Formats: sequence, C-alpha cells, structure tokens
Amino acid sequence: MNAPHDISPETNATTSNQSSGRLMTGLRRGFRRKCPNCGHGFAFGGYLKLRSECDVCNHPIGEYRCDDAPPYFTIFLVGHIVVPGALAMEQNFSPSMALQLSIWLPATVALCLGFLPFIKGAVLGTQWAMRIKG
Repeated sequence: MNAPHDISPETNATTSNQSSGRLMTGLRRGFRRKCPNCGHGFAFGGYLKLRSECDVCNHPIGEYRCDDAPPYFTIFLVGHIVVPGALAMEQNFSPSMALQLSIWLPATVALCLGFLPFIKGAVLGTQWAMRIKG
C-alpha cells in the first residue's frame, strides 16, 4: 500500500496537464485584459490599474501584485523589435542621426505604451494560474 505522500506517475502527469491548461487559460484571458478567473469581466479599471474585483464573478483581482514584471518584459520585447530595425536601417540606408532618432524614439515609446497593458494582463493571468497573490 502506498503512503499518502506518494504520488503515482499518472497522478503527477494529470496534475501537470491541468496546471499547463490553467496557465494557458490565464495567459489567454490576460492578453485579452479580462478577468483570469471567469474570462468575462474586465480586469482593468483604466490603462494599467487593476480592478479590486471582477464585476462578473467577484474574484479579488486587486490581490495580485504585478507591478514590476510587465515593464521588464515590455522593454525586453520592444528592444528585440527596435534594435534590429535600427541596425538594419543604419546598414542599408545610412541615414543621419536626427532621422534615426525621429523614427526610433517615437516608435519605441509607442510600442512600449501599446504592449504594456497586454503584457500586464498576461502577468496577471500567470499569477492567477500559479495561485500567487500578495
């Protein structure tokens, strides 16, 4: 007879499949900026401000702390878009520095502001999937 703390391989695989399914659900709902619990209510009350709770299922969204990770992920993503573009433009066209700055600075700001709420939603969904609060 197995001890209560022993986990069979079948149980472990089932738990792994459930947690990966929960993670994908949280990411999908988060990218849509919806409540990670029900997927119907809005998670955000403004541009980046999380609601205290979901209007549909009353899930306490405000308990999740996703303040620092979204800017880091956003900068990482935008850097991988802007830097190759700037380098390719420099190698192929050799524009002046003023032209480069007039193109890439606004592009960087626009991409960061565009991606940030969706990445914050994805971080929220990941925290929900992993049951990380506070």
